[in-house]
Amino acid sequence: MPDTTETRKPRILLLSAYDAGSHRRWREQLVASQSGFEWQTLALAPRFFRWRIRGNALTWLNEPLLQQRWDLLLATSMVDLASIKGFHPHLANTPALLYMHENQFAYPESEGQHASVDPQMVNLFSATAATAVLFNSAWNRRSFLDGVDRLYQRLPDGVPEGSLEKLADKSRVLPVPIEDRLFVHRAKPLDRLCPHLLWNHRWEYDKGPERLLLLLDALVERGQEFRLSVVGEQFRQQPAVFDDILERHGERIVYWGFLADRDEYDRLLTTADVVVSTALHDFQGLSMLEAMASGCVALAPDRLAYPEYVPQIQLYPSVIDNASEEANGAADCLLALLNQGTEPYSPIRWSLGSLAGAYENMLITTVERHRLS
Repeated sequence: MPDTTETRKPRILLLSAYDAGSHRRWREQLVASQSGFEWQTLALAPRFFRWRIRGNALTWLNEPLLQQRWDLLLATSMVDLASIKGFHPHLANTPALLYMHENQFAYPESEGQHASVDPQMVNLFSATAATAVLFNSAWNRRSFLDGVDRLYQRLPDGVPEGSLEKLADKSRVLPVPIEDRLFVHRAKPLDRLCPHLLWNHRWEYDKGPERLLLLLDALVERGQEFRLSVVGEQFRQQPAVFDDILERHGERIVYWGFLADRDEYDRLLTTADVVVSTALHDFQGLSMLEAMASGCVALAPDRLAYPEYVPQIQLYPSVIDNASEEANGAADCLLALLNQGTEPYSPIRWSLGSLAGAYENMLITTVERHRLS
């Protein structure tokens, strides 16, 4: 019997133009958890950022998968969705979801890394071309819409009336899920006398490593003993402050560097006591969520996406323009958590088990609405 729309699985093409670690885990988990769809994936290596975000549609120009017809396109935030649809006219009316792991309007200005408006325009054009836009946190959504508003105010003319409102209307929050297996009960209580602190982020300036050093120094000044693991993705060039951390706190180090073995990393999550963020930008904070699921108390600044899932008592005051003051506030917050016997908070509502249905509903609804129209 020939295949029909009613009997076959909806066909989805997933496009990931900068397939960094969190992007890759998200798409692999999504495909594995949504067996009611037929999936194909196009992914580009996470290097040459400026070329990737501006040139991915050209890189894929002759891609055979883009010559086919699909029930749905699902693109990550680095994908130039508008150009994809323009280069392949048969996809122009195919419904498309844009998943915003991050947005180019909210990166902190530093080192000239994101000085060009080009990446922002790719985000804006892709969101405009999408049927719906999904964000991994409310802060990500809010900062994107605020950024678009600021950009529109700078443009000399030609801003389409109501376009910002249309973007807001089709924007939704749907976090990257935490794997269910990471939700475990701690085998032993937290060490409150000499806690094992975990800083598990990319080794880049925007994760605030200078603020981590100031926090560690502040704890030493207060006479607080601690052990320390500093792990995360590393790059050819990284802030020199990591050398300072190793030099001044090397005797406290448990783990240092990138843990390529996922099982070893998962064991670290279950043995650390406090997971620390000093980030200047974090659109969701998946590494924090995973550590919290594994039984760590969180210590995070009261900014970005953290207030959405970190209990208020585990948030220290955000002082963007005074890193030393912020570090002292973070140290005071940690000591209070230890003295008060604060227990870990499980972010269960961000688990795959809690979110898989929402993903399925979004995919089905988008496909079905297009069929009905």
